Amino acid sequence: MESIAKRWRVLSGSENWEGLLDPLDSDLRRYLIHYGSMIGAVYDSFITEPTSKYTGLSRYARKNLLQETGLDKANPFKYTITKYFYTPSTKCGAQGGYHVRSVRADAVMKESNWGGYVAVATDKGKEVLGRRDIVVVWRGTETMSELIEDFRIAMVKPPIIFAEDNGSLVHEGWYEMYTSTYQDSHLNSKSARDQVREEVSRLLDVYKNEEVSITVTGHSLGSSLATLNAVDLAANPLNNSDNVLVTAIMFACPKVGNESFKNAFSQLKNLRALRVVNQHDLVPKLPIWAFEAGTIFLKSYIDVGVQFDINASKSDYVAPDNFNILKWHGLIIYLHGIDGFQGPQGGFKPQGYFDIPQVNKHGGMLKVEKCPVPTEWWIEKNKGMVQKDDGTWILDDHEADDVVFA
Repeated sequence: MESIAKRWRVLSGSENWEGLLDPLDSDLRRYLIHYGSMIGAVYDSFITEPTSKYTGLSRYARKNLLQETGLDKANPFKYTITKYFYTPSTKCGAQGGYHVRSVRADAVMKESNWGGYVAVATDKGKEVLGRRDIVVVWRGTETMSELIEDFRIAMVKPPIIFAEDNGSLVHEGWYEMYTSTYQDSHLNSKSARDQVREEVSRLLDVYKNEEVSITVTGHSLGSSLATLNAVDLAANPLNNSDNVLVTAIMFACPKVGNESFKNAFSQLKNLRALRVVNQHDLVPKLPIWAFEAGTIFLKSYIDVGVQFDINASKSDYVAPDNFNILKWHGLIIYLHGIDGFQGPQGGFKPQGYFDIPQVNKHGGMLKVEKCPVPTEWWIEKNKGMVQKDDGTWILDDHEADDVVFA
């Protein structure tokens, strides 16, 4: 682990990952799985039970999230979560905003959803990572309102990110998710952008006398929001952080903007981005083109950053399923692919940085003869039903945190 601390700038892209991707550098392999696993913690604890009062929230309080989702034991990368942030359901609202929405009249999440968290390396984590790492974690699509935003592919100017018009155009739906407020929800009286930037600013002030990095990571929709967030942090630096390295690590990232957005991205000296793309995943190829909002001009979507291609289908552990193309898009199959991929001309040999039974966490992709574990084994005990002292049962699936619900 000493090599990660010594090489953290290179692993975070200071040299654009030259010479590290083919063959995949061992430290970088572990590095990528580490950040991807931090996204997985959000998926594992996002409440989707329709009879829950807390649908759309985290099952666990900030102080317990990493421990309860398996990211504490035997993990040298130690962090403290300092902030949960929330995204608005700007288009659907309370009437149709949830893929799995609460059926209860007293549901607390009607206009907002838990979008992810901000964390900072502990003192022990700093020893392993070589610096005080501030991480912003964005999850992927979980609600119907977010799915609708995914398909709002018209391009718009991003004046909140670039005050001067440099020709940049970005995906309308994701830009609105990142920048919109919703005054009927006290969780989104501030935009997700402002929630994240205020917390990162606070942490930069706390650790102003230390070497600091900012890492922004996400999967799918979350990687698109992470892209906007990373560009924003680099283009509009906080607390004199002009020289702080901002690294975006994106898994299954769709295209976010046009050629001018890519050019503006490339001109930000302290910004780096690595996009991990699984060979059979269709999402990173989209969108292809769209009209600029309010005009008849058709624009092409262009990727940003450095692309790292993997091929998880080479794994001998994954059962063939020619009819399920979505399985190649999941975060867990990405992490399994990173762990075992031996280059475009090589085979597949798991290195042990990502535990193979996790591949069946939310599905049934593993060959039974290779790894006999249950399918969809990540479930809350008794689906959150808890027995009280008087013998009766209640649904109690959410830990109290520092957010007070009106």
